[in-house]
Amino acid sequence: MKNVATLILNRNLPEPTERLVEHLKKYDDDLTDIFVIEAGSDKHLLSKYCIWHADWPEAVKQGLRYSRGMNFGLLQLLKEGKFDSYEAFFLLTNDTEFSHKPTLEPLMKIMKQHVRVGILSPCSQRWGEKQFLLQQSTKYFWFIHNNAYLLRRDFIKAICELEQPDYMNFLFDGTNFRGYGSESELLAKAYANDWAAAITSEVWAEENESHLLNKADLIKTEGYNENLRLYIEEGKHWLRRKYGFNSRWSMQQYVKSFYDLFFDFHPEFALYKI
Repeated sequence: MKNVATLILNRNLPEPTERLVEHLKKYDDDLTDIFVIEAGSDKHLLSKYCIWHADWPEAVKQGLRYSRGMNFGLLQLLKEGKFDSYEAFFLLTNDTEFSHKPTLEPLMKIMKQHVRVGILSPCSQRWGEKQFLLQQSTKYFWFIHNNAYLLRRDFIKAICELEQPDYMNFLFDGTNFRGYGSESELLAKAYANDWAAAITSEVWAEENESHLLNKADLIKTEGYNENLRLYIEEGKHWLRRKYGFNSRWSMQQYVKSFYDLFFDFHPEFALYKI
């Protein structure tokens, strides 16, 4: 058994999924087992690397999206008795693209150096956060996009649902279907439970949005603009219902309050505060 379980979420796009799998096999095969989750994909569009196929009627009709899909994959590992065999879990959307060199070796090295980091993300060339990483390659943040998360096993176990886990609640809140604010909720849980979240420029990851822009019909989702509208509209309703917040800014301030408290309790990590 290898140190990392990589979970890749696919819906009807086998080609980019297979390119991502083969990239990881080429550069990171010694560190990771790879699990492709088919989120309601049509049978003729399954990746040849498919491990689990969410094929119940609702999943086929709507897909699983990020939160439900990653919950499903992580829970399958738990049910199969494999979860505790891994030190970390690398959660990837299939539109993630890496440089032609190892990804997980430097990320796992950073994890070992930063013992309170529960969430680690590669940086993107398109993120403003990279401006904070010019002098230090790794810093702790209170917001991180979720296309490539390396999550420490002990962090997941500290916050996940263990009494009645299912694909709706294991790590992410599956009632937040499109995931608006889900990354903020995860980071709030991290800092509230004495874990940090970091971005590093030692590894770069880019999101290829052309798949959603050009292949929405194949993915069986709304077009980019309609998807964005529903993402915000439904997400703001979820924020109001669950937290009583009327804006994403309120949610981000909620996370930042836990972020600031983390450094009050751990002044030894102040060097990594932005």
